[in-house]
Amino acid sequence: MKAFHDLGHAALADGVLNRKTKELIALALGVASHCDACIGFHVQALVKLGATRQEVDETLAVATYMGGGPSLMYAAAAVSAFDEFSRM
Repeated sequence: MKAFHDLGHAALADGVLNRKTKELIALALGVASHCDACIGFHVQALVKLGATRQEVDETLAVATYMGGGPSLMYAAAAVSAFDEFSRM
């Protein structure tokens, strides 16, 4: 588990792409791969990083476009999670 944690830390570190952009990409991949835990994890990180609802909505539109109809259901869950974490 430590190796995977270290990989994630390195992958999400600021570089040419900033951390928020990388978290948006990770959210899109979580939606497209239908991973509930991934969605919650990355939405929570995005709220902490100051992502806007509009940024999340655009990201989810791309994820739905690339992932098809099933991704739409996971995108709805991601929006609900974003709204919930934003109220905390």
